[in-house]
Amino acid sequence: MKLFIALLLFLTTLLHATKINEVANIVGVRDNQLIGYSLVVGLKKTGDGTTSKFTLQTISNMLRAMNINMNPIDIKSKNVAAVVVTAKLKPFAREGDKFDVTVSSIGDAKSLEGGTLLMTPLKGVDGNIYAVAQGAVSIGGKNEKGVAHESHPTAGKVYNGGLVEREINIDLYHQNYVLLSLKEENFKNAVAIQKAINSYYATQVAVAIDPRTVKLQRPKNKTMIEFLAEVQNIDMYYSTKPKIVINERTGTIVAGVDIEVKPIVLTHGEITIKIKEQNQPQRPAGSMVVDKDMVIGLNENELYTKKGTTTVANLVRSLQKLGATPKDIISILESMKSAGSIAADLEVI
Repeated sequence: MKLFIALLLFLTTLLHATKINEVANIVGVRDNQLIGYSLVVGLKKTGDGTTSKFTLQTISNMLRAMNINMNPIDIKSKNVAAVVVTAKLKPFAREGDKFDVTVSSIGDAKSLEGGTLLMTPLKGVDGNIYAVAQGAVSIGGKNEKGVAHESHPTAGKVYNGGLVEREINIDLYHQNYVLLSLKEENFKNAVAIQKAINSYYATQVAVAIDPRTVKLQRPKNKTMIEFLAEVQNIDMYYSTKPKIVINERTGTIVAGVDIEVKPIVLTHGEITIKIKEQNQPQRPAGSMVVDKDMVIGLNENELYTKKGTTTVANLVRSLQKLGATPKDIISILESMKSAGSIAADLEVI
């Protein structure tokens, strides 16, 4: 597996300029999850077999609704698959709006390619039906050789297959107060949003009530819609926490170039690296030398930078030179985080 190291060029100690809508959401304005159960028909003998009893029962129930009595044990078709249909209903979606739905097999079907999803009621968490879905199932595009992808043939999309039947009412117009929710809790950023909004309106219309929430009061001369439109586009300065993002499936590591690693000796398999601190740095940043002294029975590879310590970026490059695999590097970073050698947050996706 090839490792891609993406280095984000930012200084973790600096403030960043952005608009409020990039760091905070309006409480109550969100997607709503929908789910349904149905059948995909028209498959070419790639549907559920006789071991999927619920599929046969569903077919029998559907035929009975059409005045055709059929015992489930007499149904031998392999052109049908039982599926779960999921979707997200966008905020302010109106009756008649269309949206995409995801179709996933729950039986032993081999592929949903070429199938058609039958009309499916989609319910919310409250059990009410908010939409219906129906249409041709697409399991993906083609690769560079023109061959259809077969990595997930038992899941697909029905593009514009969902149709809104019931609206979810979000009444912002008549509200005098609304809450902003920061995407990440941070006392400093909550106060920064409060100050930016109050400075823009030259009055106290915003107050931070916790590190994730800012309460807004609508000015008397504006509607709530006008007020929120302006608030979302107000510029502010926010502070960010250093973070390392690791994708274990692809081996991708994303880290800021200035995330420092504290002096430590680490051993992983046949690899041992000693991160040394220099009082009077003489070696170039990111350089690596082999120390002939023996530590834990192995040669030490020493890392240096001009600041007297090293960074995650330098460490990863050095590990690659030593032949470490992506799995090795991920394990090392996770262990160093646990040992307190890396101060940045570690997020594994």
